[in-house]
Amino acid sequence: MKDLVFDFDGTLVDSMPTWGGKMLRILDEAGVKYPENIIEIITPLGDLGAARYFITHLGVTESEEALMAKMDAYALPKYRDEILEKEGVKETLTALKARGHRLFVLTASPHRMLDPCLARLGMTPLFEGVFSCDDFSTTKADVAIYDRLSAHIGSTKENLVFFDDNLGACKTAVAAGVRTVGVHDLSGEKFTEALMALCGDYIKRFPEILALDL
Repeated sequence: MKDLVFDFDGTLVDSMPTWGGKMLRILDEAGVKYPENIIEIITPLGDLGAARYFITHLGVTESEEALMAKMDAYALPKYRDEILEKEGVKETLTALKARGHRLFVLTASPHRMLDPCLARLGMTPLFEGVFSCDDFSTTKADVAIYDRLSAHIGSTKENLVFFDDNLGACKTAVAAGVRTVGVHDLSGEKFTEALMALCGDYIKRFPEILALDL
């Protein structure tokens, strides 16, 4: 029975406008230029990785700590109180769990964003484990994260199925030898064709997972 691993932002919950919005707000306030695909670049890196990227690649002069504090101020209330699951997520996860799959979360978002949101939406009990990349001291841009995750949960990379809406994260998972399913999200719609070409499977709506051969 396959172990199913889900991204959080843009896959389970409709949070990419909030996540991306806080990042663009910080860059705009800093008055720096950034590439058009900046959200695609930084999404696999998480908050801390994005802060470091802003400093080392884009010339933002604030400290990592100051940038992280801004990220929390701009987004944490929405994760805690407002952001909703994507359509059909809870019902689909419940059905997958009933089929005998173990379900996990692997996200670049920190636990301070992730945990309150999942708890408020009543989804935490559906998962065997909820992991931030911080738990493995790396990012979803690093193929090694799948070795660390599979060892931690007592599985193998070959037994994982990974679901993510971000093209960069999916590229890493595919390179790691993990079966990868692309997930549609409006935030990455311009990368849809690339995601479909890269991944073995692609879903536009979350309940479509139930029709996959897992």
